[in-house]
Amino acid sequence: MDINLLPEDLQNKISAGEVVERPSSVIKELLENSLDADSSQIDIVIEQGGNQLIQVRDDGKGISKNQLPFSIKRFHTSKISKLDDLFTISSLGFRGEALASIASVAQLSIISSEGSNEGAELSITNGKLGELIPAANINGTQVTIRDLFYNTPARRKFLKSPRTEGRKIIEMVRRFGLSRPNIGFSLIVDGKKVIDLFPEELEDRIGSLFDNTYKTNLIPIQISKADYTFTGFVGNLNIIRKRFGEQFLFMNGRYIKDRLLNSAVYSSYQSLVKRGEYPFFVINIQIPYEQVDVNVHPMKTEVRFHDEWRVYHVLKSGVSNALSEILNTIPNFQKISSESNSFFGNTPQQSALNFNSVGQKDPIISNLDKTDRAKTYASNIVPVDNSSQDFNIEKIWQVHRKYIISEINSGLVVIDQHVAHERVLYEECLNAFESKVMSSQTLLFPEEIDFVKDEYDILLEIFPYLKRIGFKIKEGDNSKIIVEATPADISWGDEKRIIKEIIDEFISTRKTYSSYKEALAASFACKAAVKAGDQMERDEMVVLINRLFSTEHPYYCPHGRPIIIQLSLDELDKRFERI
Repeated sequence: MDINLLPEDLQNKISAGEVVERPSSVIKELLENSLDADSSQIDIVIEQGGNQLIQVRDDGKGISKNQLPFSIKRFHTSKISKLDDLFTISSLGFRGEALASIASVAQLSIISSEGSNEGAELSITNGKLGELIPAANINGTQVTIRDLFYNTPARRKFLKSPRTEGRKIIEMVRRFGLSRPNIGFSLIVDGKKVIDLFPEELEDRIGSLFDNTYKTNLIPIQISKADYTFTGFVGNLNIIRKRFGEQFLFMNGRYIKDRLLNSAVYSSYQSLVKRGEYPFFVINIQIPYEQVDVNVHPMKTEVRFHDEWRVYHVLKSGVSNALSEILNTIPNFQKISSESNSFFGNTPQQSALNFNSVGQKDPIISNLDKTDRAKTYASNIVPVDNSSQDFNIEKIWQVHRKYIISEINSGLVVIDQHVAHERVLYEECLNAFESKVMSSQTLLFPEEIDFVKDEYDILLEIFPYLKRIGFKIKEGDNSKIIVEATPADISWGDEKRIIKEIIDEFISTRKTYSSYKEALAASFACKAAVKAGDQMERDEMVVLINRLFSTEHPYYCPHGRPIIIQLSLDELDKRFERI
């Protein structure tokens, strides 16, 4: 099809704007062109986060020699030609701006061939259009971009590090890979192939892009209502994440962002997940082209439905029905052994506690007496006079597998088991970063864990710190690691979950802490700590309390939540109207 200049009135009605924000937006525009050309294989190469080189090659229909010069002119396109076409857009691209915008801020070269004809090459260097020269028949199109933003240093200055920009590109390629599982994609980053996808079913594509374990935790979605069709998968509770980013909505093959439709899915999980948890989903919406306007935003990720609330209700109803059997897939709380090392084994603090000290001066209180600061804190919870220093170990209970309750002379003390252990691990982490490495437990069988590239990059950043807190890890091939030992405080079999959750928590909370180390320590502590719902034996509870009162700040967790509350006898007597 010929590439033509759009009429002026149509130009004025296109939601045009700057489409080149960063390297990933360049990749987006080029991949859309490749898909619109009916490509079956698309190969991407980047160097230095795309700042130095971006190359996209496809095996699509190609561009004829005489049409190639028009492809880099603004408002020239083969995808629409008249005003009515704006209301029935079936292609991913339609504005005729992408290559022109890219050429204005980078060195650009295009090689293309149509059918069996000889190819042609056209370059733009320093803003000047080069000569059209013959090239080999490559059975498709190859676009090469170098030195992005070379002539706009202010914009180049605001780009992130090559690693961060590379992660953005990986995220972009992943979206396209999910939108078209029937197409092959490859991505080479600085000479290393990080994505290599072959045509496959969506379920297999999810496993290829994330983790093969995802495939066993997917719930299929198949909804047909009048002229709407929803297909894809939602995840069960085993792949709930603590950070946003694994939620994918596609409309007629186009990745879109839509808060209302996202909320339709979230509301279906409302009684199943906690606030701040995000379910996994990949959902494709097929809708007549005339019922949606994609000419809303220059990035083409926002669309306007003619009847958005109808789409919302159909999607919510369908996902809710799919989740009706979710109770069969809810993971059970891990049963905790009564052996002393199930939660707190092999820790130095354990050896300081004498379990036979009932009726004697308890070491918990002895620890509190070490400094004036501790006495001040303790006065808020436990009176420090000599007549009331016994934290009665015989009278200690776990309530609802969540709280530890003990009798003291002045009333009752209630401790939140999760945040107590969280405080202990947080301070031990910080100490490990500065001096003593935390103790480890060697795994009987080393665990091999796969990561997607962006997670693996974060893992490499925190690798030395994980070693100091007790993980013994070897780097493997293709974004894999081998875990040989774990911190003594975490349960065997939880290595993969905890490492991935540490990465999630670290990404989502790193900006709320004053230092990199504090953010990582808080992330580990939150994910490795005993959870609400975990059964604890009496000796485990006593050890936890002993370790808690050995910390610098035993009354608040790293996130600021209270760990201990006291219910005095006076308050109890008032509630029962004794006084």
